[in-house]
Amino acid sequence: MVEAIRAAGGVVWRPMPDGGVQVCLVHRPRYGDWTLPKGKLEPGEHPLLAAAREVAEEADAQAVPQVRLPSVRYRSEGRRKTVDYWSMRAVGTGGFQPDTEVDELRWLDLDGAMALVSYSHDTEVLAAFAALPPVTATMMLVRHGHAGKRLTWSGPDAGRPLDARGWSEAYALAPLIQLIRPVRLLSASPRRCVQTLDPAAATLDLPIEVCGDLDEPLAGQQPDECALAAAGLMATLAAAGEPVAVCSQGKVIPAALERLAGHDGDFRTDKGGGWLLAFSGDRLLAADRL
Repeated sequence: MVEAIRAAGGVVWRPMPDGGVQVCLVHRPRYGDWTLPKGKLEPGEHPLLAAAREVAEEADAQAVPQVRLPSVRYRSEGRRKTVDYWSMRAVGTGGFQPDTEVDELRWLDLDGAMALVSYSHDTEVLAAFAALPPVTATMMLVRHGHAGKRLTWSGPDAGRPLDARGWSEAYALAPLIQLIRPVRLLSASPRRCVQTLDPAAATLDLPIEVCGDLDEPLAGQQPDECALAAAGLMATLAAAGEPVAVCSQGKVIPAALERLAGHDGDFRTDKGGGWLLAFSGDRLLAADRL
């Protein structure tokens, strides 16, 4: 079988004084087209990291990812190609230099962008972006990494540390957490949760705030109490309008997300995994599994 091509990109936007937005399109001289900034994943690269990298390289924008948009699938050079897109707010310049891949970029309002793009699938992605409510806050919610087995740990469970696999997961999460430029890092009480945020904390030079509202139920405590406490905390953080990263536990995250979303869903979260959450005020708009 011929391996499919994986690529990622974004609808990069910036606010305008009149309350509207502009989005960025790029011109590729090789194809003579106008399209959304995107590019192929490097070996082992996470699609979200690839999207941010390509947006910086092609659209001259350091951008914060917010909401996953529809993926696009088509054939390129005889191979199946999938491009994952996110809405991404521009927060700085990315070091663009015109070259043989992209020689020009334009910032346009949505009507202008839809009229200029060369492909119908780009129009569909732009339409999905246009339908989004305003995003006022982003959050990374992660579950702690692997920490051995409870039965083989002789001390209190709260003191159980990450194992080698868990540390590898923590270091893999760090660049994803950095993408949203968090101003706070909050962790459940167990040592393995705090350690999962350690690599991000070191890079961002931020303290890790321990918060019992993110903990799993203690003996005699109802699981619903913990889910409500965690959901309430995350809603309060979102309402403040600042990006944050949160590390919690497997018996808390699914129920807390159901309460934030207002409906049942498959919010099971693997150890070392997590979610990119987008909020409008304290209302959860989207949960994108990392």
